[in-house]
Amino acid sequence: MGGLGLANSSDESLRALNFILEAWEEASESGIRPQLVAYAAIYTALSDLVASYGEDEVAKLMVSLGARVQAGEFTLKRATQQ
Repeated sequence: MGGLGLANSSDESLRALNFILEAWEEASESGIRPQLVAYAAIYTALSDLVASYGEDEVAKLMVSLGARVQAGEFTLKRATQQ
Protein backbone atom coordinates (compact mmCIF):
# COMPACT_ATOMS: atom_id res chain seq x y z
CA MET A 1 0.00 0.00 0.00
CA GLY A 2 1.08 3.53 -0.67
CA GLY A 3 -0.27 6.15 1.65
CA LEU A 4 2.42 8.67 2.42
CA GLY A 5 4.79 6.20 4.03
CA LEU A 6 3.91 7.65 7.43
CA ALA A 7 2.86 4.42 9.16
CA ASN A 8 5.82 4.66 11.53
CA SER A 9 5.63 8.40 12.17
CA SER A 10 5.70 9.55 15.78
CA ASP A 11 2.94 12.04 14.91
CA GLU A 12 -0.36 10.28 15.55
CA SER A 13 -2.30 12.57 13.20
CA LEU A 14 0.10 11.75 10.34
CA ARG A 15 -0.24 8.03 11.04
CA ALA A 16 -4.02 8.39 11.03
CA LEU A 17 -3.85 10.22 7.69
CA ASN A 18 -1.66 7.45 6.31
CA PHE A 19 -4.25 4.80 7.26
CA ILE A 20 -7.03 6.78 5.59
CA LEU A 21 -4.99 7.25 2.42
CA GLU A 22 -4.16 3.54 2.29
CA ALA A 23 -7.84 2.60 2.67
CA TRP A 24 -8.77 5.15 0.01
CA GLU A 25 -6.19 3.70 -2.37
CA GLU A 26 -7.39 0.15 -1.71
CA ALA A 27 -11.00 1.14 -2.38
CA SER A 28 -9.99 2.86 -5.62
CA GLU A 29 -8.02 -0.19 -6.75
CA SER A 30 -11.14 -2.28 -6.04
CA GLY A 31 -13.15 -0.12 -8.42
CA ILE A 32 -15.05 1.96 -5.87
CA ARG A 33 -15.61 5.50 -7.10
CA PRO A 34 -13.76 8.18 -5.11
CA GLN A 35 -17.02 10.08 -4.50
CA LEU A 36 -18.51 7.06 -2.74
CA VAL A 37 -15.41 6.63 -0.61
CA ALA A 38 -15.60 10.33 0.27
CA TYR A 39 -19.24 10.08 1.32
CA ALA A 40 -18.50 7.00 3.41
CA ALA A 41 -15.53 8.73 5.04
CA ILE A 42 -17.55 11.86 5.84
CA TYR A 43 -20.41 9.78 7.24
CA THR A 44 -18.03 7.74 9.38
CA ALA A 45 -16.21 10.84 10.63
CA LEU A 46 -19.42 12.70 11.47
CA SER A 47 -20.89 9.67 13.25
CA ASP A 48 -17.77 9.36 15.39
CA LEU A 49 -17.67 13.08 16.15
CA VAL A 50 -21.35 13.11 17.13
CA ALA A 51 -20.76 10.16 19.45
CA SER A 52 -17.86 12.03 21.06
CA TYR A 53 -19.10 15.64 21.12
CA GLY A 54 -22.84 15.60 20.41
CA GLU A 55 -25.00 16.89 17.60
CA ASP A 56 -24.86 20.58 18.55
CA GLU A 57 -21.06 20.80 18.55
CA VAL A 58 -20.74 18.90 15.29
CA ALA A 59 -23.41 21.10 13.68
CA LYS A 60 -21.36 24.17 14.69
CA LEU A 61 -18.30 22.60 13.09
CA MET A 62 -20.22 21.92 9.87
CA VAL A 63 -21.36 25.55 9.66
CA SER A 64 -17.77 26.74 9.91
CA LEU A 65 -16.64 24.31 7.22
CA GLY A 66 -18.70 26.02 4.50
CA ALA A 67 -16.66 29.21 4.65
CA ARG A 68 -13.42 27.24 4.81
CA VAL A 69 -14.34 25.24 1.69
CA GLN A 70 -15.32 28.41 -0.17
CA ALA A 71 -12.02 30.03 0.86
CA GLY A 72 -10.16 27.19 -0.85
CA GLU A 73 -8.73 25.61 2.29
CA PHE A 74 -9.46 22.12 0.97
CA THR A 75 -8.63 22.77 -2.68
CA LEU A 76 -5.53 20.94 -3.79
CA LYS A 77 -3.16 23.19 -5.66
CA ARG A 78 -1.84 21.33 -8.66
CA ALA A 79 0.97 22.60 -10.81
CA THR A 80 0.04 22.85 -14.45
CA GLN A 81 2.36 21.26 -16.95
CA GLN A 82 3.62 23.47 -19.73
